[in-house]
Amino acid sequence: MTEQNETEIAADPKADARRGVARKKAFLALGVAIVAIGGGSMAYGAVFGGKTVTTDNAYVGADVAQVTPLVGGPVREVRVADAQAVRKGEVLVVLDDSDARLALVRAEAGLAAAERRVRGLVATDAGLGAQVAARAADQASASARLTAARSGLDKARIDLQRREALAASGSVSGEELTQARDAVVAARSEVQAAEAAQALASANRNAAVSSRQASTAMIDGTTIDTHPDVLAARAARDQARLDLERTVIRAPLDGVISRRQVQVGQRVQPGLPLMMVVPIQAAYVDANFKEVQLAQVRPGQPVTLKADLYGGKVEYTGRVVGFSGGTGAAFAVVPAQNATGNWIKVVQRLPVRIALDPKQLQEHPLRVGLSMDVAIDVSK
Repeated sequence: MTEQNETEIAADPKADARRGVARKKAFLALGVAIVAIGGGSMAYGAVFGGKTVTTDNAYVGADVAQVTPLVGGPVREVRVADAQAVRKGEVLVVLDDSDARLALVRAEAGLAAAERRVRGLVATDAGLGAQVAARAADQASASARLTAARSGLDKARIDLQRREALAASGSVSGEELTQARDAVVAARSEVQAAEAAQALASANRNAAVSSRQASTAMIDGTTIDTHPDVLAARAARDQARLDLERTVIRAPLDGVISRRQVQVGQRVQPGLPLMMVVPIQAAYVDANFKEVQLAQVRPGQPVTLKADLYGGKVEYTGRVVGFSGGTGAAFAVVPAQNATGNWIKVVQRLPVRIALDPKQLQEHPLRVGLSMDVAIDVSK
């Protein structure tokens, strides 16, 4: 195009007018589009935005059961592997039970010995009762002999007095008088012997009574089955039996095995973690909402969730269970010290516990730690 033609086009006033109209129409269309988009956004926020609060800072959790042995011993069998599904009561690990069986035999022998010992105490108590009765009879016999001896002494004294009265007149010979005196001495000796026998019989009876009381105290108010020695031996037997049963470690609940750390031949100690059982059928979600989002959130409100594992194909439903007792920062290993130094306010997040539908979990299982998108309907 020549310079002359360009000059002619530029000087054409109709062309300038047409270009100005086109520019006005373009700017008008752009303004209408901006207004429409802004109005639509405002309308959506007014209609829907105020009814839901959302976050993608949410993760699947579960009350994981840690499997630990209650007794020690070498591992004989390991019957599960990581990622294996198990049912409650299913055998996970079997320990060598040789020591536990020997301990049970010793405990059963101890129980039998205790029962026999208590039976012996009962028999001894009965024998001591008979002995007390015999000693009481001996004491009564000694008392009777003492009474008879005292009567003989009195009779001998009277005979002596009579003979001494007749001796002056010569009616009684000297020999007879001597015999009467000897009879008094002999009667007095019999009284002393009877008194000693009575004292001995009384002491024997008291000793028998004391032995009986000591024996009775060992079994008083009890039977063979309720005697403390038998109860202690039976408890030891039951403990040994329980330890034997505990050599077989079973699943505490339904779930999936995770982090198995036990091998055959390993010697384990009580409390040593062996594995974990994750109850995926009872999984929940902890959604970490900003504190400014929680003004209208209440327990029981319906929730819709999507898992990154399944994308947008699967939608879960749940309900708000409750709120954590503190923010994540409050429970951190090294909590923030906002009382010192320069301080910058950071919006905190509070975990909200959400229960999931068990049927949906069964159809589309989740795993602990998976990410979730959460939307809570706060209009209900």
